[in-house]
Amino acid sequence: MKGFLVRLLVTALGLWAATAIVPGVTIHGLGSLIGAALLLGLVNAVIRPIILILTLPLTLLTLGLFIFVVNGISLALVAWLMPGFTLSGFGAAILGSIVVGLTGWVASIFIGSTGRLEHIHRVEVTGRRID
Repeated sequence: MKGFLVRLLVTALGLWAATAIVPGVTIHGLGSLIGAALLLGLVNAVIRPIILILTLPLTLLTLGLFIFVVNGISLALVAWLMPGFTLSGFGAAILGSIVVGLTGWVASIFIGSTGRLEHIHRVEVTGRRID
């Protein structure tokens, strides 16, 4: 449960960063932000894998770049379903999904699968730990 809440907060942070960085991404209020984060998690868990399978040939043909479009579609779907979350166009959806993805990627460096902050150890070539 703790891991779910941490991931929800990370997604909400990514959506907030997208509203601050990407012109055309707008979220009205904290409730819409949390709701959009929940809905984005649900879309990424259920609908996005189906879209990825259906678009696999196109993704292979573009050497994986079409995944940016799939992520934009997922974010646009959330904006379509969630009142208080708007996108000005598909370009804003793609750029917003990149910001949300980068935020999640950076957070995953510090947060483990259980939702706890992970301590990072530096290791020398000899295998000894340095702190």
